[in-house]
Amino acid sequence: MKKTFIKVSAGVCLMIAAIAGCKNAADSQNNKQTVSTDGSTSIEKVIGYLSEAYTETHSDVTVTYNPTGSGAGIQAVAEKRCDIGLASRNLKDEEKSKLNETVIAIDGIAVILNNENPIEDLSIEQLAAVYKGEITNWKEIGGADAPIVLIGREAASGTRDGFESITGTKDLCKYAQELTSTGDVVQTVSSNPNAIGYASLASVGDSVKTVEIEGIEPTIETIQSGKYKLQRSFIFVTRKDEKLSDSAQDFFDFAVSSQADDLIVKAGAVPVKR
Repeated sequence: MKKTFIKVSAGVCLMIAAIAGCKNAADSQNNKQTVSTDGSTSIEKVIGYLSEAYTETHSDVTVTYNPTGSGAGIQAVAEKRCDIGLASRNLKDEEKSKLNETVIAIDGIAVILNNENPIEDLSIEQLAAVYKGEITNWKEIGGADAPIVLIGREAASGTRDGFESITGTKDLCKYAQELTSTGDVVQTVSSNPNAIGYASLASVGDSVKTVEIEGIEPTIETIQSGKYKLQRSFIFVTRKDEKLSDSAQDFFDFAVSSQADDLIVKAGAVPVKR
C-alpha cells in the first residue's frame, strides 16, 4: 500500500507540475507585447534593423511590419489598425489634422539603370524629360540607339511621390510599368538593358547601377549635406488623439534616439542630424 501511495502521489505531482508549466507558458505568452507597424516598402531595411536590435534587449516585445506602401500605412494608423505608420513621403495637409509625423531617417532616391547601360550622369532636367516622354531614345542623352523603358512605382508609393515632386513630373510620367514594390523595380531594371527606374538607395544592390544626378553620387555624405537632390524623409506616423502603448512608445523613443544612428546607416539610410 505504501508503494502504491508513493506512485500515485508522484503521478499527481507530475500532473500538477505539467499544469503549472503550461499555465506559466501561457502567462508568458499573454504578457508578450506587440508593436505593429505598417507602410512603406522602402523602410523595410530600416525597420528591420531597428526592430531586431530593440527586441534583442526587450524579449517581451515583438515588433511586426506589414509592407503595404506609404499611403496604405498612413491609412492604417489613421484607422487604428496599427500602432505606427511608416511613410516615405511627408503627410498631406488633410492628413496632418489627425496625424503626427516624425522623421527617423533620410533616404536618397537612386536613379537606377541596367548594368549594361553606359550612362553615368543625368541632370534633373534630363530626368524629367525622360519620364515625361520628351526624350524617348537613349542616344538623345549619350546612350545606345534604343528606346527608353520607363519603370516606376504605383500611385500610392511614397518613393514615386518623392521622385515626381522633386523632378516636377507629378501626374506627367509615361510609365511602361508601375510596380508595387521597390524590389520589383530593381529586379525589372536589372533584367532589361533599356530600362530606367528609381528606388530607395537602401534597396539598391549590385544587380543595377546608380546614376549621378548633376555630378553628385548618392552617398550618405551627399544626402546628409543636401548636395544630392533626389532625397526624401522616412517618417513614423502616429495618431494625435491617442497615446501609444508603453511598449510602442518605448520602441518609438529608441528609433528616434542616437542609439539608432548606426543601425540606420547599416540599413543604407542616413541618420537625422541632431
